[in-house]
Amino acid sequence: QLQLVESGGGLVQAGGSLRLSCAASRRTFSRYGMAWFRQTPGKEREIVAAITWNGDSTNYADSVKGRFTISRDNAKNTVSLQMNSLEPEDTAVYYCAARWGTNIKYDYWGQGTQVTVSS
Repeated sequence: QLQLVESGGGLVQAGGSLRLSCAASRRTFSRYGMAWFRQTPGKEREIVAAITWNGDSTNYADSVKGRFTISRDNAKNTVSLQMNSLEPEDTAVYYCAARWGTNIKYDYWGQGTQVTVSS
């Protein structure tokens, strides 16, 4: 039922920045915990950053701590991922995901947006 659409991906040189955005289709967006995942061919999907439904807590993968920031704007039904100091290793398809309340499983996924970091 919840539809998610990512945007903001593209090609950037190492050291540059990108801001990804995820737009949700429902007013109940504020009831969902949100996260960004990424996946590279041949690699398992990994969680990059997560934020609680009310934005009071965030978590980051060790590989992106200090460089990436997740945030949400419940009034606009959006969640963002600010990515700074990008490295070639950050190249991946980035996915927005949602889970209801305190559910463990992320049940809803966007189609993904490609981020390519050149050296």
